[in-house]
Amino acid sequence: MPHPGREERRAASPRPPRTVPVHPLRAATTLVAAAALVLPVSLAAPASASAGSAPADAPRAFLPAPTGDHPVGTTDLHLVDEDREDVWVGGSRELMVTLWYPARVDAGRTAPYMTEAESAAMVAELGLDLPDDVLHDGVRTNSRLNMPPARTSGGFPLVVLSPGAGLNRTELSSLAEELASHGFVVAGVDHAHEAAPVEFPDGLVTGCAACENGDWALGAVNRAEDVSFLLDRLTGPDPAWRWSHVIDASRVGMAGHSWGGSATAETLRSVERVDAGINLDGPYYPPVLDEGLDKPLALIENDQGNAWNGVEEMWPRLEGWRQWIRLEGSGHSNGIDRGVLMEQLGLTGMLSPEQWRAQFGDLPVEHGLDLVRTYSVAFFDHHLRGGDQPLLEDPGSFHPELVVVDPDGA
Repeated sequence: MPHPGREERRAASPRPPRTVPVHPLRAATTLVAAAALVLPVSLAAPASASAGSAPADAPRAFLPAPTGDHPVGTTDLHLVDEDREDVWVGGSRELMVTLWYPARVDAGRTAPYMTEAESAAMVAELGLDLPDDVLHDGVRTNSRLNMPPARTSGGFPLVVLSPGAGLNRTELSSLAEELASHGFVVAGVDHAHEAAPVEFPDGLVTGCAACENGDWALGAVNRAEDVSFLLDRLTGPDPAWRWSHVIDASRVGMAGHSWGGSATAETLRSVERVDAGINLDGPYYPPVLDEGLDKPLALIENDQGNAWNGVEEMWPRLEGWRQWIRLEGSGHSNGIDRGVLMEQLGLTGMLSPEQWRAQFGDLPVEHGLDLVRTYSVAFFDHHLRGGDQPLLEDPGSFHPELVVVDPDGA
């Protein structure tokens, strides 16, 4: 059942759909002032930019290949929680979810990166001199659409991924594909009106209304409720995915970038079924900041001196397994696809050196992404499957960029 009022919004948004203003990128000063939840650079379109007017030989981009043994399958789900009102716009809470999972065979059509409408919205918002469909047809993923999952006797652990404010779930695709190739089912969630641009099955494209609101603590709690609902729909008696039986509901983790990292901590606090999490450079807010946690939590923070809200206060309140990693040479967004895609699509010149450093630091962008992927696989293998992972005992001995922060001086 769609939102009440959806038709009214659609009447004002003839196709191609109007989107709520998208804020995937913001200035570094704005980031700090607003608790650092929206990506910290502002992209002004070049004077000559004309969306959709690029030549036929426009550049293409490729996500880095996964390193695990499994081919990767993917599918999308549209979930509606009719029992919960959307805190941002009213009506029933709706989510778009992408699943990545170990596939039975490496065959079939490769999934597009975004929908055509999402790509067009992003191109228009940023004023890119690229075809409208560049993020649909111009980015090659490593996932095969709707392939049957690999056979499993005990089920695959589930990892939920939560994007940063104003970002689409697909910008965590490289991390998701890597985890899926190593034997995890991964669910990337576009929390409605906190992500952008997001297309729903009826063609409505929404933006980040919550980015204008700026109630980051409310959003973290809201996302935790989204995750609880998602788990109900994936592992409950009436599953939303035809192959939900391959998920081991007793082994669930979560990782999130920026606002998604805030939500990860809050989800660990409030959702008993989620066992362990990774915060990719996000702040902490009450209630988890006040109450603390007794579950495994890792923080991978930037190396640009941006200390986010609650990070130091949270550390002594972590009573379970904990690890604080500073990714040496990194910026705010090394764990997502954006830097790799900007580089391959020839868009690095849109950012000043200071803006680029705030986002991606001084690391080669694919190397920075690989480090986040490597750590994440080790973390979830250990905490969800009991795997022996020496990397977690001494990260720097494997990758010197993974610097362990020890506020206690032990």
